Amino acid sequence: RFRITLDSEKEILPLIGSKEGLAHISWALIDPRDMALVANPCYPTHRTGVILAGGSVYDLPLIEKNNFLVDFDEIQPEAAKKAKMMTICYPNNPTSAIANEDFFKKAVEFAKHYDLIICHDNAYSEISYGGYKPISILEIDKEKKVSIEFHSLSKSFSMAGWRIGFVVGNSDIINSLYTLKTNIDSGIPGAIQKAAVVALEGSDEFTKNVCKIYENRIDMVINTLKECKIEAKKPKATLYVWAKVPEGFNSDSFTMKLLDKAGVFVTPGTAFGRYGEGYIRISVTQPDDLIKKAMNKLKKFMKKH
Repeated sequence: RFRITLDSEKEILPLIGSKEGLAHISWALIDPRDMALVANPCYPTHRTGVILAGGSVYDLPLIEKNNFLVDFDEIQPEAAKKAKMMTICYPNNPTSAIANEDFFKKAVEFAKHYDLIICHDNAYSEISYGGYKPISILEIDKEKKVSIEFHSLSKSFSMAGWRIGFVVGNSDIINSLYTLKTNIDSGIPGAIQKAAVVALEGSDEFTKNVCKIYENRIDMVINTLKECKIEAKKPKATLYVWAKVPEGFNSDSFTMKLLDKAGVFVTPGTAFGRYGEGYIRISVTQPDDLIKKAMNKLKKFMKKH
């Protein structure tokens, strides 16, 4: 898929879902009072893993004027020098932003300059639309000097409850995570491993069909938001629509009022960090009929509010 060669003994580690690995990588790399650079808003595990390891988090704001990409020029040099790791995620949860080769080149150059490890969460590498194909940071960091990348079967093969994923990249970092995991878990159940083999060795038609289903649902959501005059862009990847809250609301107040008055739940942007204020995240993982019902309720709610 990415034209990358890996040493299966040293540069690949199976995980009990990528979430498990994303949480434990901080335990493997971060000592008390160490610092990590973490995008904000983010998948909460990126942040909580660092905190549980006793480290501190330096926020990397993802804001609209930068297309929700990390601005490396805005990172304080003092923080970069102190940091041991940086966690980023593209295609992004929750903003659905995407990153190109130039962005990853900047990320790798930054990491090399400040001698830190990039942990790239690439869970949505196969969930994309309109011909767009997400890339891997290892296509840029070909020698795997400063990067590891997390992948998940939860999204690509709809195996969220099965809990299986993997991390690839720098062999020293992979070994550190492996050493930690040998003291915590005993591996992935055999039946789940066999199911994963079938998924990975099969054709890509399943994932293509899943993407068509998700895209149809996204179109349903985007069209409804336009009717409601709620600002949102159609994503090129992920399972989410990142939308601005209507005027007169903040993320939490809109979410709670929509839930209370219409029985529709969306996730407030603040659930992913303070830079998520002013936004909501809408997931398209529910069946078509439920999403249609929710969108109809949203339209009725917005007419009254």
